[in-house]
Parts: sequence; C-alpha cells; structure tokens
Amino acid sequence: MVLNALAGDRLPVYGDGLNVRNWLFVEDFASAIGQVLEHGTPGEAYNVGGPDECPNIEVVRRILELCGRDESLIEYVSDRPGHDRRYSLSSEKVRALGWSAAMRFDVGIERTVQWYRDNAWWWEPIRSGAYRDYYRRQYGLSLDTPES
Repeated sequence: MVLNALAGDRLPVYGDGLNVRNWLFVEDFASAIGQVLEHGTPGEAYNVGGPDECPNIEVVRRILELCGRDESLIEYVSDRPGHDRRYSLSSEKVRALGWSAAMRFDVGIERTVQWYRDNAWWWEPIRSGAYRDYYRRQYGLSLDTPES
C-alpha cells in the first residue's frame, strides 16, 4: 500500500475495508522473535500481536495522508470468500517471556512510510515488471492503465 501510495497508483481494498486487524510495528515483531528464540520453549507456538486494532481502511487512509495523496486512489475490490472480518491475536504467551510492543501503531506507520521514502533503492526493483505482473494476476488490475 505504501509503495502504491508513493507512486500514485490505486490502492486495492478488500470489500468495504472494515476488516479489523491487529497491527504491529516491524521492529516490535522482530524483537518478539528474538525473545522467543532466547526464552521460548522449542516446539511451542507464540502469537505476536500489537496493541492496536483498527480497520484496514483506516490504515489505508493514514498511508494516503502520510504520502500526501487523496482517497481517490482507493479502489474497493471483491473480498476473498470466507475472509475473516476480524483477526485478533493473544500475545499472552510471548508477553510472559518478557516481551511487549514498544511502538504504537500511529508512530510505527509514520516511521514505516518514512523508511520507504528514504530507501527507494530497496523497493524500486519491486516496482518493476515482475511486480506489475504479480499485481495483475492477484487483483485482475493493471497499474499502468486507468480502466482495467
């Protein structure tokens, strides 16, 4: 979504965008993995969720705002059959190992968008033809033409 917003491409949103997800900053997720590797029990499963739940559409709108784009780039697409309306994880087991999220979503999304702005060298190859082919296969849309 960030790459599409930065490029001024459409942002596909499943259904009405009100599916709720449990958001977590990438560095917090990485620290949770480290905590599990260091203190967890081999073979155990540890869910890692963030402290912030919000609908997907709110995340997309915030990304657009941070990228200086308007909501006209949002394109609602058919939802996947059986797509869960809400994902929420209990992080109780990983918290019992001493982990907790350090970054709230509102700050984490700002840092994420800024990272993408500052690191075009990393993501520009993703926006190549291979990415566009994937996008076309996944969503039945083209990033290159207004009507697909």
